[in-house]
Amino acid sequence: MTTRLVVHAHRTHASRLVMQILNYFVLGVLGAVFLIPVYLLVVTSLKSNSAVSLTTMWSLPNSFGLSGLSQAWQQVAPDMLNSVYLAVSATIVSAGIGSLNGYALSKWTFRGSNVIYFFILLGMFIPYQITLIPLLRVLDAIHLFNTIPGLALVHIVYGIPIMTLIFRNFFAEIPTDLVEAAQIDGTGYWGVYRHIILPLSIPGFVVAGIWEFTQVWNDFLFGVTVTEPPHQPVTVAIVNIAGSQHIQWNVLMSSTLIASLPTLIIYLILGRYFVRGLLAGSVKG
Repeated sequence: MTTRLVVHAHRTHASRLVMQILNYFVLGVLGAVFLIPVYLLVVTSLKSNSAVSLTTMWSLPNSFGLSGLSQAWQQVAPDMLNSVYLAVSATIVSAGIGSLNGYALSKWTFRGSNVIYFFILLGMFIPYQITLIPLLRVLDAIHLFNTIPGLALVHIVYGIPIMTLIFRNFFAEIPTDLVEAAQIDGTGYWGVYRHIILPLSIPGFVVAGIWEFTQVWNDFLFGVTVTEPPHQPVTVAIVNIAGSQHIQWNVLMSSTLIASLPTLIIYLILGRYFVRGLLAGSVKG
């Protein structure tokens, strides 16, 4: 009997090991396929423009050079700065408003709260394209057309629904007993938010911040319609490079690589907190 148990345990361990190796193999293959465009992007950016062709696209550069990166940086540096101003300001403001909305809708019950929440979320399902003409008219009327603050205002307004959803789900996980105990101690609406809700909502801010920053940074539609040079974001600048009559492929790939670095760095630094924040609000809401 003991021998059979030992044999069964060995077989179970072996089968688990085989499944684990198979899982890693499949994930490795999928990861390699996903990274193929990244490989082409990096390799092409390190080549000279004369060395870029369809026949040599997969080969490593004969001599590594930074001329493409240097030219790309000179062309997109001002637009990168515009995107930094845009993404940081829009992320901070929309996340702040979303946290206040989520706090009010999750921890304070009042008549009509569900209706208000419904109409806030309705903004997530309105196609951007159908709002472009009235949006441009409003921005022109308030003298914010072709400005970074005007473009930031657009992203703030469109970011409020998803920010509200994220924070409402996250705050639903915080025990209501904490809020009630604070009320018994005489803490008011803003005191509860400042001393209890806000210190516990760091993972929620990480999720909301990464999401909103990425959406704003990668946006092209609003950038190309609301702004013109020299107030355009970096995504529009890259498309302008690609749309020129003579395309320097190494410069184009280098500019794309440079533009992708901020979001990549944020994910590398805050990625684990992003996952934790998503799981924290995945039960209720």
